[in-house]
Amino acid sequence: MNRKIVLWSITVALGGFLFGLDTAVISGAEQAIQKLWTLNDFWHGLAVAMALYGTVFGAALGGWPSDALGRKKTLFWIGILYLVSALGSALAQDVNTFMVFRFIGGLGVGASSVAAPLYISEISPAKSRGQLVAIFQFNIVLGILIAYVSNYALQGVGGEESWRWMLGIVALPSLAFIIFVLFVPESPRWLIIKRGDENSARETLEIINPGEVDASIKAIRDSIHQEVGKRVEPFFSKKYSWPILLAFLFALFNQVSGINAVIYYAPRIFELAGQGASTALLSSTGIGVVNLIFTMVGITLIDRFGRKLLMYIGSIGYILSLSLIAYSFFTESYTGITLFLFMFIAAHALGQGAVIWVFISEIFPNQVRAAGQSFGSFTHWIFAALIANVFPYFANNFGTGSVFLFFTAMMVLQLLFVAFMMPETKGATLEDLEKRIMGH
Repeated sequence: MNRKIVLWSITVALGGFLFGLDTAVISGAEQAIQKLWTLNDFWHGLAVAMALYGTVFGAALGGWPSDALGRKKTLFWIGILYLVSALGSALAQDVNTFMVFRFIGGLGVGASSVAAPLYISEISPAKSRGQLVAIFQFNIVLGILIAYVSNYALQGVGGEESWRWMLGIVALPSLAFIIFVLFVPESPRWLIIKRGDENSARETLEIINPGEVDASIKAIRDSIHQEVGKRVEPFFSKKYSWPILLAFLFALFNQVSGINAVIYYAPRIFELAGQGASTALLSSTGIGVVNLIFTMVGITLIDRFGRKLLMYIGSIGYILSLSLIAYSFFTESYTGITLFLFMFIAAHALGQGAVIWVFISEIFPNQVRAAGQSFGSFTHWIFAALIANVFPYFANNFGTGSVFLFFTAMMVLQLLFVAFMMPETKGATLEDLEKRIMGH
């Protein structure tokens, strides 16, 4: 694989590292801020979920700057949002200020879930696109792991104010990302489709596919010319209904697995199962390690065995692990709870975790890929925000076992989706996938 393409992909995927770090770091601070500002269940859930509500807007709006300014400039401004959020959240003196800066960070997370996979998918050769886009997911879980490790290491630093250090540490990689992204080229597909700049695109394509530059440019041109003379269809139209439905269901199932409830509230779940606060933080770090290991396995397999096989394995793993977690809480027998949560994280990492950003970045036509990526990310984050917000309420009022039983039922539906609706996308160019999926 071309070293420059790998380097560009890793650089852009650092947006995913900040994504994971920024979203999971709250797990070490959420109980401290609840105590500090005497928050009830609603306000506590809102304070935790505020970053996720920011991601909803960031995802919904992220397609616009990606098309208008370009993928590269959008990624630069995403880094600025991360930096401002980290510093502001760490210094906040009241819950309202805290939520404003967490919301700003969420805008960065949501926009990065649009721009980064979009960019990587557009610079990747078809045969290795799955692995390269999945580097974004790898960086997300690496960020989550580092957040857990950082939270564990920083507990007690500054006394009761240690949560400020936990949140403020995100500023350092944010600054690094801002600098590194200046050295990647613009997406050649964006240059041709949105700017008509074939000369600049050719320079990048010479590196990506040296022997197929003219064929690549022709395929991109043809995808534009197919629309010439036709009535311009809005994104939400019958023409794009199939890829829109696929993206919606894929993103919905990602969140009704309960993944963000576990990531955000891992220490609290372990404490509900009878572990002490320090042990709960350490067990949460174990979740990050398992997530990282199995994400690496998923990245290795995604282009070899395809997206559907990973989703089959993940769906079955979800159903088994969630059933066991629910049973543990119903029976109040927590002997295997740590193992069951690790099984759940492994299933997620192999399936949805490895596949979601790859799949959504592949299924939309060139002309509306940014809008499609934005829609898929928006769907993902609106459900992530809702679930993170209501999890404390439902766990306290209906029982944690009932919540995990609901997640189990949703994963049975996901298994049916994979079996009967999900297309395989491995090994095909984006232009070939456009013909195949739009021809459905």
